[in-house]
Amino acid sequence: MNPTAPETSPRGLPAECLQELARILPEDSLIVDEEELRPYECDGLSVYRRLPGAVALPHDTGQVQAVLRCCHAHGVPVIARGAGTGLSGGSLPQEDALVLGLARLDRILRIDPDNRLAVVQPGVRNLQISQAAEPHGLFYAPDPSSQIACSIGGNVAENSGGVHCVKYGLTVHNILGLKLLDAEGKLHEIGGQRLETPGADLLSLYTGSEGLLGIVTEVTVRLLPKPPAAGVLLMGYDDTGDAARTVAAILAEGLLPAGLEMMDHLAIRAAEDFVHAGYPEEAAALVLCEVDGTEAEVGEQIERVRAIAERHGCSSLQVARDDAERARLWAGRKAAFPAVGRLAPDYYCMDGTIPRARLPEVLARIDALSQEYGLRVANVFHAGDGNMHPLILYDANVPGELERTEEMGRAILRACLEAGGTITGEHGVGTEKLDSMCEQFTPAELEQMHAVKQALDPAGLLNPGKAVPALHRCAELGAMHVHHGNLPFPDLERF
Repeated sequence: MNPTAPETSPRGLPAECLQELARILPEDSLIVDEEELRPYECDGLSVYRRLPGAVALPHDTGQVQAVLRCCHAHGVPVIARGAGTGLSGGSLPQEDALVLGLARLDRILRIDPDNRLAVVQPGVRNLQISQAAEPHGLFYAPDPSSQIACSIGGNVAENSGGVHCVKYGLTVHNILGLKLLDAEGKLHEIGGQRLETPGADLLSLYTGSEGLLGIVTEVTVRLLPKPPAAGVLLMGYDDTGDAARTVAAILAEGLLPAGLEMMDHLAIRAAEDFVHAGYPEEAAALVLCEVDGTEAEVGEQIERVRAIAERHGCSSLQVARDDAERARLWAGRKAAFPAVGRLAPDYYCMDGTIPRARLPEVLARIDALSQEYGLRVANVFHAGDGNMHPLILYDANVPGELERTEEMGRAILRACLEAGGTITGEHGVGTEKLDSMCEQFTPAELEQMHAVKQALDPAGLLNPGKAVPALHRCAELGAMHVHHGNLPFPDLERF
């Protein structure tokens, strides 16, 4: 038994549950001391903070299973946590809940080059998978900007993407199977080790479910052959609209780049000061386009993209001469978020997705909102799939500025909806976008989401209060469902 097990319950957890957890877990795997709980009080959305009742750090699936059974028996909510890099408050704790940290389940169980797959535990970092697969000429495609730190379990929970998702897809398109535990600790296997499995597509239901439906303990991911060649073009523009129209034109002409990213002037200056990637600092916007394939295919695609850029007002253009220069150009984009952090005491990272053709008008709307609210915005986009990340700069020490920033963020998400988009592309809903869910979905649609939750977690113990708003909350807000015109309604990927 853990000798530090408390005899009384701190912050609302039943003492009996804590004592049982102390018997289940090794001595260093149950945290109840207030100071040691501090690192778990928030995820990457650090403006929202709460201390958990306790933190469990199991070493293997058996311990995870025992923890879940204990919590279910005592009615204790469980909030799964990976690396804590999430940006929507998806792992925000509560005082009567246990944070279940999965970072110690960090083994790559198998690399299978013949079947082009890997089997990994949820605490494995995203980048580790590609590093392990590289000797076999393979890689794992989804590559969030936080890939050096974020875990694959968190990627599954949020359906993460990255700079190469325009060609290779999101997490949901690159996993084959999951092993997961329900709230009672029962083991379930979803999918498998081949592209098609019989029955309903439950893999898509669980991917992006933000910890509401089960705790992932093992992931089977697809590995892809590394293309023999790749090239990167960096295009600068004096007008942001021209950059946005270039993005639309590249895709309209039948090209499918491996990556297609866009940054505005403020983001360019921040990234260049931070990384010295060789970006055109005076440009109003830049577009980064990566193409891959055979040497001949890459050469042809580079020339086609060059011609499109010149037709759309490109003011500067450079092509990476080798792999080192290609990595340097991407380094600026990958470091955009931390770089912008040097421009203000705080920033609020938004995440919305729009039809690509509507990018110029939504950018104009964001600029108008920036003027209206008196807050600067640095814009960074996965432009190829319409996923926008406006970074609103503010100072939380100025009274009322955080509240104004949050109000502006909701207005940006509303603009995405009005353009026919959705309130999140890859960061999830978490606690951050609950109110905006009331605008995107009708009460009937939200009821269906609650019905799924009730069917798979009837006691409501897994990550309560996240991702899907309570219907009474929507009624209190008086939120109106945003009309999408003639555009198709966004699918329910973001359960």
